[in-house]
Amino acid sequence: MNFYTVIIGTEILNGRRVDKHFEFVKNELAKYGHELFASFIIKDDVDLITRTYEMIKADKDSVMFSFGGIGSTPDDLTRKIASKVFRDAPLVTHEKFKEDVIKQFGEGAYPHRIHMADLPPNVELLFNPVNNMSGFSLDRRFFFVPGFPSMAHPMIKEVIKKYFSNAKKKYRKTLFANTSEETLISLMQQLPKSIELSSLPMFIDGKPNVELSLSGENKEDLERYFQKFRDELEKLEVSYNLR
Repeated sequence: MNFYTVIIGTEILNGRRVDKHFEFVKNELAKYGHELFASFIIKDDVDLITRTYEMIKADKDSVMFSFGGIGSTPDDLTRKIASKVFRDAPLVTHEKFKEDVIKQFGEGAYPHRIHMADLPPNVELLFNPVNNMSGFSLDRRFFFVPGFPSMAHPMIKEVIKKYFSNAKKKYRKTLFANTSEETLISLMQQLPKSIELSSLPMFIDGKPNVELSLSGENKEDLERYFQKFRDELEKLEVSYNLR
């Protein structure tokens, strides 16, 4: 699975608010051995949101957590765009959510708040523990929640626990070597797709160093390929330490 976050909010990009969603989702996924595939912070812009959703939809392995834009103000664009991209259909009134809006706000539900119940066809509601103004999911792959962390985070936490908690364990091996990453590129090119590579070059006291990290689900394969790097460093008499 490829996990995406889409964080919608002009106020984050112009500095009026600080994003709190990326770190939360990253840490919540990590509890079950998952990692984010990509994360986007984007403006409240129809074309930009549409193109972002379409790109994610095109990934057959995608799972998306979308934050913001499901309220009742003019800049809340998410519901209508989601319906177009993921259902190719207009919004429809979700009767249960309509009842919840009226129960929560009474006469104050009209004329604007009531439109929060206009959702894409065939959604599942996501319970909002703060005020019962639901988020929603499509196909249990695409999840839409408010921008407020106090509402959004409990909803996404429950989603991840319910649908994505059975992850395979990932293993990681890391070393720090007193050489440039150029020394190890040939070995890096031999890694199979099942082994994830992270190479972080750095200069310390003007001298090149590299932190090399490999991760994968097959422990034996991981150790075998990691040993190749150790063997190469020892053959070249390059000092290194394990992390």
